[in-house]
Amino acid sequence: MSPGIRSGMHPGMCVAPVYLNQLGIVCALGVGVPAVAAALFASDAPRGVASSDQFTPGRALALGAVTAAMPAMDDVSLPLRSRNNALLRMAHAQIGAACDAAIARFGAQRVAVIVGTSTSGIAEAEQAMPAQLAQGQWPPDFHYAQQEIGAPSRFLAQISGARGPAWTLSTACSSSAKALASAARLLQAGIVDAVIAGGADSLCAFTIQGFSALESVAATRCNPFSRNRCGINIGEGAALFLLTREPGPVQLAGCGESADAHHMSAPDPQGLGAITAIEHAIARAGITPAQIDYVNLHGTATPLNDAMESRALAATVGCKVPVSSTKPLTGHTLGAAGAIEAGLCWLTLAHNPQHILPPHWWDGQADADVPALDFIAPGRRAAQPLRYVLSQSFAFGGSNAALVLAAA
Repeated sequence: MSPGIRSGMHPGMCVAPVYLNQLGIVCALGVGVPAVAAALFASDAPRGVASSDQFTPGRALALGAVTAAMPAMDDVSLPLRSRNNALLRMAHAQIGAACDAAIARFGAQRVAVIVGTSTSGIAEAEQAMPAQLAQGQWPPDFHYAQQEIGAPSRFLAQISGARGPAWTLSTACSSSAKALASAARLLQAGIVDAVIAGGADSLCAFTIQGFSALESVAATRCNPFSRNRCGINIGEGAALFLLTREPGPVQLAGCGESADAHHMSAPDPQGLGAITAIEHAIARAGITPAQIDYVNLHGTATPLNDAMESRALAATVGCKVPVSSTKPLTGHTLGAAGAIEAGLCWLTLAHNPQHILPPHWWDGQADADVPALDFIAPGRRAAQPLRYVLSQSFAFGGSNAALVLAAA
């Protein structure tokens, strides 16, 4: 436990509660709250991730692809046209009326936009490169600015009409969890009255080949925390929340962040940075670890990450809390993972009258070398309505984030 936690001094602690009033979500499980919830809580078979060789011809991989048709993007300038931003548009469409109402109520200058991503428009550059190599010029439907990391927040500000602060965060797999933490700080500081925050990432060959080079990609559905785990499934999607200080169905009760910089791609084996982030999130929520009812694990199914996370959870929340990784359903959506998995926690708290716990899909073969956790079997229900859930995101470079969500 860190000195700050022992002494009761919690950096950034604020009184004003922050609420996740609305959720828009699209991922391999579907589009929109009802579809995603139905697929998430299904107990007969895992949904979402499916085999494809779209990005690796002749070598099929399990990917968390969004199969729904993308919305038209002709109404925005070429630098803002990308699959990444199309996914954001799909998520925003689900909460657009609530965002419009917030702008009308507070004024456009009092509504901010914060987005987490890691790919932005890389896919568009990949599609354009063959023409450039063959013809010596870029195709007319490509603009280099499509790749800019700032494009998602600019796009979302444009289509939403929000005119407050707008920025994009890119800290690998913690990006959109940190976007939600940043949104909470803006609201608690009184700088704005509403924030449209979340994340988006789209499938592209760059990330798939990059993780393949690290020997971290599984050909079949990933198998988190199994002794047989052998890598991740890459996924795509977007999740956006409308956050305000006005009471809503779910409160963003606590946020914890750390940067341990242990290694460029490998986590600290003891999980010290992860432990700090978890401890701070729980402390800022004003609760004890025993009050956590469910943990959405980062759960990438890589040997090093799962071992680290098991140790970090055992050292903070303990081994008796029900846990699951939802990445066998969505794939690892990289910069969007924090927001999408916070969205799955939001559904668990606010769109779950039967109190079903998100299942942990795996082969059931536990790794005897790491602490034993309480993995959730499909169809398992909580004995009573869930009150507090914890969502964890641990990124390359030791950028760690943890969020505590509470039923309001």
